[in-house]
Amino acid sequence: MVERSIEAAGVTLAVCDDGEGIPVVLAHGLSSTRRYVVMGSSALRRAGHRVVSYDARGHGSSSPAPSHAAYGYDELSGDLLALLDELGFERAVLAGVSMGAHTILRLALDVPERVAGLAVITPAYDPVDSQPGGAARLRRYDALAAALREGGAEGYLDVYDVGRLPEAWRAPVAAFVRQSMSRHEHPDAVADALQAVPRSRPFCDLHALETIECPAVVIASRDEADPGHPLALGELYAELLPAGRLIVEGEGSSPLAWQGGRLSKVIAELAAEAW
Repeated sequence: MVERSIEAAGVTLAVCDDGEGIPVVLAHGLSSTRRYVVMGSSALRRAGHRVVSYDARGHGSSSPAPSHAAYGYDELSGDLLALLDELGFERAVLAGVSMGAHTILRLALDVPERVAGLAVITPAYDPVDSQPGGAARLRRYDALAAALREGGAEGYLDVYDVGRLPEAWRAPVAAFVRQSMSRHEHPDAVADALQAVPRSRPFCDLHALETIECPAVVIASRDEADPGHPLALGELYAELLPAGRLIVEGEGSSPLAWQGGRLSKVIAELAAEAW
C-alpha cells in the first residue's frame, strides 16, 4: 500500500494506492473519508485490482479548498480527473458514495472516454428538489455545518439526530458518524463543504444520465435504514442509465452500502464486465 499526495487546483489530496491490475477509484460521501467506501475491505485488491481511494478536498487528510465555496462538483470532478492524470490512468472503473456518486457521474458526463464503468452507491441528488436556497434539506445541511463548527463531532451528531431512524439502525449509524467525523484534520473545511456541496449541481437534469453509455450498477438502500438516499431515486438512476442495473439489500437487512466485502464483490463484477 502506498500513501501519496496529489496536487489538484490549489488543494493537496491524500491518496491511498494499493494493489495491481484493473484500476478502481473509490470516491467517498460528504463528511466522510476514503476509509468509508468499501469499509476497509481488501477484497478488491485480493481480486486483482489496483484500488485507489482518496480524501476529497477538505475531508480527512486532504487540504481545505482555497475558498469557502470551492467545494462544488466543478471542483470535485476536476480533482478526480487530476488524480486519474497523475496516476496515468487512461480509463478506470469508478465507485462513489452519495457525493462521490454524483462526482463520478459528472466526470462520466464530461470525459466519458476516461470512465470504464460506474458503481453509483446510494445517490441522493434530485434536481427537482435541489434548487439553490429553496429546500428544507439545505437548512438541515446549514444546521449540521454550524453544529460541527460549534460542537465538533458530538454537536454534529446531535443535529444529525439518529433518533429519527428505526431503533435497529440508531447505534450503528451513530458509531459510524462518530468514527468518520473523528478522522477529519480540518473540521471547519468539512463544515464549508456541508454548505457548498448541497448547493452545487452535478448535472441539471436526470435525463443527462441517459447519455452515459458505460456499464453501470446502482447500489441503493431501503429508506428505513437510509432515508437521506431514497430507494426510489436509486431506482430511477438505474432506469435512466442505458447500461445500468439496480442492486438493493433484502427487506430488513443491513444496507449493502455498509457491507464492504459484499460491495467489493459487486464492484469487482462490474470491473470484469467493463474491462
